[in-house]
Amino acid sequence: MDHLLEIITFIFGMCIGSFMNVCIYRLPISKSVMDPSRSVCPNCGGLIRFYDNIPVLSYLWLKRRCRHCNITIPFRYPLVEIMGGFLALCVFLKFGLTLTGLIYYAFITSLLVITFIDLDHQIIPDVITLPGIPICFVASLALSSMTYKDSLLGILAGGGSLYLVGWTYHMIKKEYGMGGGDIKLLAMIGALIGWKGVLFTIFVGSGTGTVAGMIILTYTRLVNMKLRIPFGPFLTIGAISYIFFGPRIIFWYFNLLY
Repeated sequence: MDHLLEIITFIFGMCIGSFMNVCIYRLPISKSVMDPSRSVCPNCGGLIRFYDNIPVLSYLWLKRRCRHCNITIPFRYPLVEIMGGFLALCVFLKFGLTLTGLIYYAFITSLLVITFIDLDHQIIPDVITLPGIPICFVASLALSSMTYKDSLLGILAGGGSLYLVGWTYHMIKKEYGMGGGDIKLLAMIGALIGWKGVLFTIFVGSGTGTVAGMIILTYTRLVNMKLRIPFGPFLTIGAISYIFFGPRIIFWYFNLLY
């Protein structure tokens, strides 16, 4: 029975991943994610039938090409679907079929949508983060590990810390190094996982972002050492890492020190 629930959870997550792909494509071009309700090929506009819209399987069956215009379908589509299924399974295994698990999974899917939009367009849509801040605040009240004070401090710590970094960078360099979208994103993250989660997210996000930047600089051989890398994906890595491992890592770290 447990294995059946795990399979169902994974399939459910892949279906959510399919909807995430709709959001990733439509939100940056200001199109409704609900209308039209049927998916179409972004290249030719051909209507995608239900049997061509089965997560991952249709991608393989169609041999990575649109049935109508034969254009190659980006690998990102099945990747997002698989990530949706995998993370749904991870949430289920850690939190079970609970309200806490549902809240965290909805939060994680929002972060994934933001991540891929930021990678594609280097923007973080306000349509997710601005309503996401109060929604996450209300949702945090249902989490046993959070209080309303933790959530409020998380919002202040998240939005305030990045705002201070961006303001300081602007004062020194006379240019903007931190986007407003990142500030609102971290405020949304803080609303759900609190100020401790914000500190963990910044630490992990900065570390992974630095490593990724060094790798990209090494392989692209950029001479001027200037590279614009979206920070949203690394904040997502930090926030998701905190949900699954954060308290345990913090406990281990302080025990190591003392």
